[in-house]
Order: sequence, then structure tokens, then C-alpha cells
Amino acid sequence: MTTRTLPPMLSLWRADGQPGLLRAAVLVVLGTALMALSAKVQVPFFPVPMTMQTAVVLLIGGAYGWRLGGLTMLAYLAEGLVGLPVFAGLAAGPAYFAGPTAGYLVGFVASAAVMGLAVERGWTRSLAGMAAAVAVASLIPFVTGVAWLAVLVGPTAAISGGLVPFIPAAILKGALAGVLLAKIDGAAQRREA
Repeated sequence: MTTRTLPPMLSLWRADGQPGLLRAAVLVVLGTALMALSAKVQVPFFPVPMTMQTAVVLLIGGAYGWRLGGLTMLAYLAEGLVGLPVFAGLAAGPAYFAGPTAGYLVGFVASAAVMGLAVERGWTRSLAGMAAAVAVASLIPFVTGVAWLAVLVGPTAAISGGLVPFIPAAILKGALAGVLLAKIDGAAQRREA
């Protein structure tokens, strides 16, 4: 497996003549805006409606790389912590981080970082590697989310209410993110050639 010199978005948008910090800041702002939008749009699905947040987490992590992807998720959480309405629903602020979805949100940081690391290491350049990276990165918010939910409602209720109904949507969103990320990575590879 080859190691990439730059994550896909940093390769596509080279900082020639621009400060790298400005490019990073613009990408973080765009990433947090995309996260907020993905939290607000609910897609009808069985057995529960879904947002596109986890797919966007995978895309941002994979496209931005582990450092900038993780930083973007931290910025997204900070926006919600200070009260900006970036999460699903209308609630935000410090109290939101004591609620049932806090564990899932915190897992977004590690999920984006893992996906970014997988892309940077070249693991996603094969179908098997992409599937493994998407699966592992997709599991992280469930692990942190169900663990926190278990503190609030108990392990059985956390698994039956916070994991099982979301598995079909997670598979679909993971596949969608993998396909889109492969396209972004392909465009970056062509640019590097």
C-alpha cells in the first residue's frame, strides 16, 4: 500500500501561492457547514428516519485526511457547544452534550480521523480496503454512542434503541460514502499524476 503525500482535498486544492492555513480554515468552515446541513435533512428510511451525518463524517475524514478531518469534527462540536444550531433538531449548547446523542457526536472525531488515516495510507485504493475502512470508521460513533446511551438508559435499551434500528441505514450511508470518496480520491490521483 502506498502512502499519499496529501489527502485528496488538499491535493485537489493546492495551496500554491496561498497560505495553507487559509485553505485549512476555509475547508473547516465548509466541512462544518456540510455537517450542519446533513444533520438537518432527514431522509425517510426503515425502520427509522436517517440523517446523512455519518456519511458526511466519512467523506470529510477521507477527503481532508486524519488531521484536518478530525479538526473539522472538533470545530463542528465546538459550534454546537457554544449554542449554534448545527445538530439535528433545534437544541444546542452544553446541555446537549449530556443528552442521548452526545456519545455519537463525540465519536465523529475519531471516525473522521480513522477514515482520513486509511485514505492517507492508501488502504482505500482497493474495494476490500475501502470496505474495511468504512466499516471500522462507521462503527466508532456506534461504540461511543451506545456506551454513553447505556449510561443513561442501560445496556439492553441502548443496543435495542441506539444500535439495531440504525444498522440498515449505516450500511447504506457507508456504501454511499465509499463510492463518493473513491471518486474524490480518483480525481486527486489524476491531479497528482
